[in-house]
Amino acid sequence: MTAYADVPSLGTARVATETVHFLGEGPVWDPIRDRMLWVDIMLGAVHTGLLSLDGSITPEDRYDFPDTAGAVAVSQDGELLVAGVHRLHRRGPDGVITSGPALIGGDERRFNDGKPDPAGRFVVGTMGPGNELLLRIDGDEVGVLDDDLTLANGLAWTADGRRLYTVDTSARRIFVRDYDPGDGVVGERQLFLQLEEGHPDGMTIDEEGHLWVAVWGGGCVLRVSPRGEIVSRVDVPAPHTSCPVFAGPDLDVLVITTARENLSPGDLEKHPLSGRLFTIRPGVRGLAPHYWNGVAPASAAVPPR
Repeated sequence: MTAYADVPSLGTARVATETVHFLGEGPVWDPIRDRMLWVDIMLGAVHTGLLSLDGSITPEDRYDFPDTAGAVAVSQDGELLVAGVHRLHRRGPDGVITSGPALIGGDERRFNDGKPDPAGRFVVGTMGPGNELLLRIDGDEVGVLDDDLTLANGLAWTADGRRLYTVDTSARRIFVRDYDPGDGVVGERQLFLQLEEGHPDGMTIDEEGHLWVAVWGGGCVLRVSPRGEIVSRVDVPAPHTSCPVFAGPDLDVLVITTARENLSPGDLEKHPLSGRLFTIRPGVRGLAPHYWNGVAPASAAVPPR
């Protein structure tokens, strides 16, 4: 059953792919190459696909990385940056993968969701035993934005880049703070929304300044106003809804990833579409994505996989 049943529904998202993922996450729209990218985290896989007018997504390529793939970012020239377990990996247009130095540690901790900020710096969080981090990485400069999270997750900036929203999943909280897109100076973190059902996961933002928040365990994506009011929802026939993004030439298609992780055989029998991608046209457009600036910590080459 979809959570937030008292919130007006915009409809049910349709299945967009046949491929099933264990932990599908981190969808990214790349308008330069007119393609979708997304990850299957625990397999360390980055997938690409073509988004059709009918909302279906045709898989194209799969790129395998040395460990996990918590998130993927793309530069303007098509180079990929992937958040591994403790380090960042990059894949050039020639297919060569290079791995940077370890930026975090701990056997139970790994990088999780991440996105480029308006200046192209990579902002990425961690998940693990507690006191999790939100880091901003610009070449060899690594800054700590948060160090007290339960599970760092979704990110979204307003159209002017001056407000940053972040998710702390296990605490069911969404935070907001001022953000200078030029020098990266951040303001004091404030609580924006506390969810009562399910757990907030990945999110994106539309041209009207509303957040679209995937609810893990809730089978839906919530639309949240700039005042922190839940105004509508999109139903998804998969309980572990993980992340939405606006895609397509007009940025009017909401692409939603889902997962099969932590679902019992009985759950999967009830929700057999879990792990696939879904799409819907919700009647509003998103914002153009930020590209990664192509600068990463010093790295050493590893063979392509």
